[in-house]
Amino acid sequence: MPAAALTTSDPGPLVRAAARGELPKWAHVSEKRRAHMARVAALMAEWASGLGLSEGDQARWTATGWLHDALREGTPDELRPQVPPAFHDLPGKLLHGPAASERLAGEVDEEMLEAIRYHTLGSPRWKALGRALYLADFLEPGRRYETEWTASLRARMPAEMDAVLREVVEARVRHVMESGSALHPETQAFHGQVSAA
Repeated sequence: MPAAALTTSDPGPLVRAAARGELPKWAHVSEKRRAHMARVAALMAEWASGLGLSEGDQARWTATGWLHDALREGTPDELRPQVPPAFHDLPGKLLHGPAASERLAGEVDEEMLEAIRYHTLGSPRWKALGRALYLADFLEPGRRYETEWTASLRARMPAEMDAVLREVVEARVRHVMESGSALHPETQAFHGQVSAA
């Protein structure tokens, strides 16, 4: 089904399958990664329901949680040729989002593609879906980073999404800067947008 024909009421067969936890045949994930994806999808489903989204949108949010790391176990040598030139210089561990987005083109809508493409970097073009994925990926309860803090942030979702997003973006940017790494331009733009809101 062409992406233009996909709607929130009928997001298409791949999205409906992914919302049930059925990954595309091309997905490359370990059992540990699949468990992470399940936790992200569960948060996305919970938040979509909490926001009162339609059944189709709830499926889209849940599917996005399942699909975001569909190529996370791919090697940089496998993934780099699959991404557009604008992403060729990304570190290897960040290629899976753009690569999965390319594989999903035409099967999911543009908002889902943008969420998956930039889920490791952030994007100033995101609407609620992309922002929720960014948060769910960071806040899912299997992560062992600052567990009390992340649990307190999860408890504030989805009602305080903007405030929680500001805290998470600030923490992630601070971590990158303290590690001596440079911020990607998308991350810089996202940080500026979120900080100014």
